[in-house]
Amino acid sequence: MSEPQSALLLRKQLAELNKNPVEGFSAGLIDDNDIYRWEVLIIGPPDTLYEGGFFKAHLQFPKEYPLRPPRMKFMTEIWHPNIDRNGEVCISILHEPGDDKWGYEQASERWLPVHTVETILISVISMLADPNDESPANVDAAKEWRENYTDFKRKVARCVRKSQEECL
Repeated sequence: MSEPQSALLLRKQLAELNKNPVEGFSAGLIDDNDIYRWEVLIIGPPDTLYEGGFFKAHLQFPKEYPLRPPRMKFMTEIWHPNIDRNGEVCISILHEPGDDKWGYEQASERWLPVHTVETILISVISMLADPNDESPANVDAAKEWRENYTDFKRKVARCVRKSQEECL
């Protein structure tokens, strides 16, 4: 029995990332026998509050990939307006394709089959540097980011320190 197109595409993307690593993250499989479950390590972007951190996350791809987006969840504790308290990432490109029933996003901002693991992770790294507090997954973090930036920075610094300790 031949492998589904989604699995072939994911194997190709994994091979490409191994051959030509991208600065800012590393990616691999959680289990070598399951191409649909990836583990990534995102390095906190320079010149951001997350600089120096090592944040582990999982990507779960649907069998319908690339027609449907993966889900992304941080396993390392992280304080950010667009990451809920359970670690689930809320970013436009990971939302199901099509029109947003609430009208917050244009269809062009949502998932498109041209996205790859690389474009997803580059978008998430960009999100770390520039949170969208207009559409938060973590309302408390968004409110703190806007209204009490000193406390927000302190909580992020604690997450960065904790992430460093977990990587040792």
